[in-house]
Amino acid sequence: MVEAAWLIPALPLAGFLILMVAGRRLGDPYAGWLATAMMGGSFGVCLVVLAGMVGEGGHRSFTQTLFTWVASGSLTIDHGFLVDPLSITMALFVTGVGALIHLYATGYMHGDPNYSKFFVYLNLFAFSMLMLVLSSSFLGTFLGWEGVGACSYLLISFWFERPTAATAGKKAFVTNRVGDFGFMVAMFVIFASIGSLQYEAVAAGAESLSTVTATAIALLLFVGAAGKSAQLPLYVWLPDAMEGPTPVSALIHAATMVTAGVFLMVRINPILGVAPDAALVIAVVGAVTALFAATVACAQNDIKRVLAYSTISQLGYMFLAVGSGAYVAAVFHMVTHAFFKALMFLGAGSVIHGLHDQQDMTRMGGLRRWMPVTSATFIVGWLAIAGVPPFSGFWSKDDILVNAWERSPLLWAIGLLTALLTAYYMSRQVLLVFFGKERWRTQAAKGKGRATEHAGAGHGGGGGHGGSAGRVPHESPWVMTFPLAFLAILAAVGGVLNLPFKGWALLEHWLEPVVGENLRHLSVGSGTKLALVAAAVGAAIAGIGVAWVVFGPRAGRVEGLAPSVLARSWYVDDLYRLVVERPGRALADFSASVVDRKVIDGAVNGVGALVRAGGSRLRVVQSGFVRHYALVIAGGTLAVLLFVLARSGV
Repeated sequence: MVEAAWLIPALPLAGFLILMVAGRRLGDPYAGWLATAMMGGSFGVCLVVLAGMVGEGGHRSFTQTLFTWVASGSLTIDHGFLVDPLSITMALFVTGVGALIHLYATGYMHGDPNYSKFFVYLNLFAFSMLMLVLSSSFLGTFLGWEGVGACSYLLISFWFERPTAATAGKKAFVTNRVGDFGFMVAMFVIFASIGSLQYEAVAAGAESLSTVTATAIALLLFVGAAGKSAQLPLYVWLPDAMEGPTPVSALIHAATMVTAGVFLMVRINPILGVAPDAALVIAVVGAVTALFAATVACAQNDIKRVLAYSTISQLGYMFLAVGSGAYVAAVFHMVTHAFFKALMFLGAGSVIHGLHDQQDMTRMGGLRRWMPVTSATFIVGWLAIAGVPPFSGFWSKDDILVNAWERSPLLWAIGLLTALLTAYYMSRQVLLVFFGKERWRTQAAKGKGRATEHAGAGHGGGGGHGGSAGRVPHESPWVMTFPLAFLAILAAVGGVLNLPFKGWALLEHWLEPVVGENLRHLSVGSGTKLALVAAAVGAAIAGIGVAWVVFGPRAGRVEGLAPSVLARSWYVDDLYRLVVERPGRALADFSASVVDRKVIDGAVNGVGALVRAGGSRLRVVQSGFVRHYALVIAGGTLAVLLFVLARSGV
């Protein structure tokens, strides 16, 4: 059954090719159903492969070689798949959550004039992501890495008629290229040091690396991971990526692509075991990013931007776990985060759909009555990310915090403060959207609705109709609410994957062949663990309580206490404009007006002018009279004869 692994990426690829040829003929909704069926089939194959791996017992790592991709001198790279617990875990939630998001998108994108094109991109993205996680070599992963980057650009700027969407797509593409440079240089160093780019060979040769070399490789790969997984200072593309359709936000920027960097760091755990300084850098950057993004999320009013900064913060938690040697905790939180964050992004899309393209939370309120399924499922996601027991986020986040305490009490304190802020800003979002006064009524009466999500897109939920003026909210169709309900179940019970009780640590046992030798084993006592858990729960309750006091139904507030610096993301984007954009624009203007126009064009035009002047001078000798030409020929003949006689000495 493991031999069927090649079908996992092959089915989305087949969907992409079919939709490329016949997508417009299939149209709405059949193009979407085909893409969804391919993702569902891929998930089914993952389950078959999983069953085959479980049946193999202790040996749960298989390499499936398809062909030799590169054979040049001492460099030989086989293109194939590494089917092990880590790759199949990633493939399971990529295809499972991806299939639910595809189904959701069939309803969400209904009526869009480029409906079939959207699913072409979506299936291509799924294929690229599966190549990334299943490939047996760094080069194969890099191929998928670049594929998801290209698809991210296409999907973020899907509504490219809007300048903000086109700009956001370019921003994501350029920022990720900065990180990709680190990935490429790391591959050069790996091959120079170990002589192979195959994962199994690199893992076997990691112990032979010097500390300096291992640190260089780990940090270079972390640069790539920071770009793909939106960590400081390369996080700036992710908030703007919310310009894409909401299913894109859920699939790429919550559940799959942004976790690629965490996956890569877990994959290179043998190298991190030789590079403790690099692991410390990863932990510090992750912790600081988590806190930074959480503070910014407290001041956002756009329903999707709150979730975007929340994603950055939660990814920081995962890198904190990686840097602490808690690789299982990182994967555990990656999986639970896919459940509850995809749920909340899709829930946000349902709200936008139901409110006819309104995204400003200060113009919402009281939607619990009008959108019962959306509100109930979103609340489940809120409880999970806030760390309220027994929801999934409580177990995975607590696992990270306990390991962070073992690594450094300071890192733990940063993580705990982040947990408090997370509970606060997510509670603020829930209270502003689903509770309190129905502020959308006032906006509808004034005709001040604001179309942001689908303006001009022809969306069935009211795109391009000027927002929510004169309309009341409505619940989404079943193709959108069914994925919400299913993800809500996963967000509620997903913690059973790795409960901290004897015999219940299923994910830790499953990932042992991949990370067992380098996994940090906790040495803290039971009393300390209970105290840390109590602190985490207390932080969650405190965050929820503060939000209830400030934004609860009785408080009636829509504006928080956060300073304006947080709404401006600590002026990081302004700093980029000052340091990167303005000098870059000035250099481009100088190159266009001086280098291109005067130097390059001047040289070309100068050569043309010289040729023209020379031609004008030579033109006078072209009189058209035969006697002149005969005289010139005779003179030339005489000159040649004189030259010959002079050379012969006569």
